[in-house]
Amino acid sequence: MLNIVMVEPEIPPNTGNVARLCAVTGATLHLVKPLGFEITDKYMKRAGLDYWDQLDLHIYENFAQFEEMNPSGPRYLATTKGSRPHTDVQFEQNGYFLFGKETKGLAPEIIAKYPETAIRLPMLPNARCLNLSNSVAIIAYEALRQWGYPGLV
Repeated sequence: MLNIVMVEPEIPPNTGNVARLCAVTGATLHLVKPLGFEITDKYMKRAGLDYWDQLDLHIYENFAQFEEMNPSGPRYLATTKGSRPHTDVQFEQNGYFLFGKETKGLAPEIIAKYPETAIRLPMLPNARCLNLSNSVAIIAYEALRQWGYPGLV
């Protein structure tokens, strides 16, 4: 019901933290290559701790393959270029929440494809961005809150 998509993540601990978040909430994690690390990276594994066996993980060679394998469902793009705060959107279940790489965010062509669902996290105007895994957690829990935390205790 909740799909987290990390497009070209670069930092192993961020991906490990997101993997753990997905495992404890029942979300599916989609990783789009190229990755800035090996999936066996010890830092990523350590950040995910002992939750790897509980994770629904899908890996794609590129964004085109992700789109081909997941043709339906709304896309919500987390980007500092988003026009609306994340709390101003009613998230549909079975949507995909897209997050870009730590150094550059989502590619302009992805944002151009889904401009109406580009959302942002409010922050000070001189701030560049939040940590990626923090951003994923904030938006994931807002979606889960809207849906009444289905299946969670």
